[in-house]
Order: sequence, then C-alpha cells, then structure tokens
Amino acid sequence: MNLISDIKEIKKKISGQILFDEKLSSYSWFNLGGPAKILFKPKNLNDLSFFLKEIKGLNNIKVLGAGSNTLIRDGGFNGTIIKFGKSFSHMSLFDENTIIAGASALDKNLSSFALENSLSGFEFLSCIPGTIGGGIRMNSGCYGEEISKILISVQAMDFNGKVRVIYSSDIKFSYRGCNLDDNLIFISATFRGQKDNKEKIKNKIENLINKKKKDQPSQIKTCGSTFKNPKNYKAWELIKNSGCDGMNFGDAYISEKHCNFFVNKGKARSQDLENLIHEVKNKVFNKTGVSLELELQIIGEK
Repeated sequence: MNLISDIKEIKKKISGQILFDEKLSSYSWFNLGGPAKILFKPKNLNDLSFFLKEIKGLNNIKVLGAGSNTLIRDGGFNGTIIKFGKSFSHMSLFDENTIIAGASALDKNLSSFALENSLSGFEFLSCIPGTIGGGIRMNSGCYGEEISKILISVQAMDFNGKVRVIYSSDIKFSYRGCNLDDNLIFISATFRGQKDNKEKIKNKIENLINKKKKDQPSQIKTCGSTFKNPKNYKAWELIKNSGCDGMNFGDAYISEKHCNFFVNKGKARSQDLENLIHEVKNKVFNKTGVSLELELQIIGEK
C-alpha cells in the first residue's frame, strides 16, 4: 500500500485529525523528539476502528498518553502515533463502588473523581503524572499501591478494529508491567474502590502529594523515574552510591533532588538523555553488579 496516499483517503472519511510529520516534542514531558510520520487523533471509537481496519497489517503503531514516561528519539517515529483527546477521558460511576474511565483520563483526575464520590483506593493516583491507559500497561504505582489492585477490567481494541473486554483476573501483572499484548489499544477501564469518609480520603491525598513534593523534583522537564527499582534495592541509591551524582551529557543531567530523575535542562537532545542513561547503567553495573532496567519507555529512530 502507498501509505501516505491511503491515509489521505482515510482522512476524508473520519471526524478526527490526521497530521503528517508532526513534531512530537510538544507531546513529551522532556520536550524532546523528532516528528511522527503520521499522528492520528481519533474523535471517537468509530474513527479509531475505521482507521485500524483501513490500515490493516501495518504494525508500527504506538499510543502516546500524557508523554510523562516516554523519551522520543531525535529521529522521530517512522509509523503512526495515536493520541487520544477529550472524548477518551470520560469518567462516570457505574454503581456506588465502581468507576468507568476513558484511557486518556489523567490518573490524578481519576483520584479527584473518586474523592468527589467518597471512594477510597484511588488516592495514590494523585501522585502519578500519566493516563489510565499507560497506567494499566505499566501497572503504575507508588507508596505501596498499584493500579492492578483496583482494576476490574480493561476494554481494548485490537489492530483489526475489534473491541474486547479483558478481566483483571486474566491479566498477569508484574512490577511496572503486565502480559497484555502490545497490539491492544486500551480505550477504557473499570475500577472498584471502597466507600469511605471524604475528609479521610482528602487528607490521605494531601499527605501523599506533600510527600512527593518533598522527595521528587517538580516543575522541570523530566519524565519521572528513569529506572525500575531492582529487587531488594532502590534505583536512586544504586545510582548515588555508584558516583553518578551531578553527571550530565550536554543539557541532560541527573536531578540533584532525586538521582533516578533525569532532566532536560533546556537544550538537551534525546540522544543526550540516552547517552546519560547508558552511562549510568554501566557505572551502576560495574560498581554493584546490578543491571538496572528502564522504567522509562524509549521509542523512535536515532
């Protein structure tokens, strides 16, 4: 298929946006990344299903959520980036203990919605700067909680444009991961909380947010934790104890507040961040024998 000409034909038949060679730097918390060959912003499920059916067989597709956990390479993405908008960020009560949320709903907004409805169990999401879809994919969590603990089911669309429901009990979750196929696009999810006193929930949220502000950098160009915590270790301690404090490649440097947060000081390239990641990984391994595994996702071409 002549991809671009076919996409131009699809563009005439959908309500959403299709952009060509769109710079991805504005879609990433690092403010980095080259262009996407195709950027698709579906307006609704019909758009998404029609698009996927029409480009059947094309597998170089990535869904980009809040961009809070993704380093996009300088060469951009030689495929299709799907970016959901407001119509995929809906939230509603199914019953007094159950919330249905769209895949692009922000984690912190789901936490706030649960608070409004006196539902406990969602408080930790106030500290996670991502979307529901990304949170399920990587089993996001903090302060001893994980999204898998409150998930009932996820509604997903495959690359053939067909919708299926997958129950949490059928998903194998792990630390910052799950076994769900990469060829599934999450569109919404169902969660269960517990009724509790609203003031108690609010206080817990405030305590968690204050703890995060104290421990982690904010208001800077970073994408959260760079490496996963290895078993029985804290990644930041391994980085610090391996003499990586203050390391930098150009404008890519390690946060003074938290060693597992890597920062774009302003003029870094994605390659600078990637070089810093590899250097830290090597130094930690040489010093401790521990091989750090990325929590951050790196996509695109160098």
